[in-house]
Amino acid sequence: MPHLRFRAVEPQMVQALSKPLTDELEPLMKSPREDFTFEYIYSTFFSEGEVSGAYPFVEVLWFDRGQETQDKVAKIITNQVRSVVGEDINVAVIFTALSPNGYYDNGEHY
Repeated sequence: MPHLRFRAVEPQMVQALSKPLTDELEPLMKSPREDFTFEYIYSTFFSEGEVSGAYPFVEVLWFDRGQETQDKVAKIITNQVRSVVGEDINVAVIFTALSPNGYYDNGEHY
């Protein structure tokens, strides 16, 4: 934990981002490197009955660390995604706070 899911970016970009994002987020989130997961999700977006392009969309599933940390994490993710897709691209970052008693590792919740 945390788990980052990427849509509307290429899988190679997620792979390239996994190390520098972990490097920058690890101390801020106080989470060990081995707990970070990065997932590429193939998606197709539609508008007005047609396939359409989309801007990068990053979903962060995590245990809430407060608004200040969340704001910093969103900026870091946005800046790093823009570094690989282009500085003038919109980037959506959405947080989903998980409850420790609803998250299990090997049958045991946190």
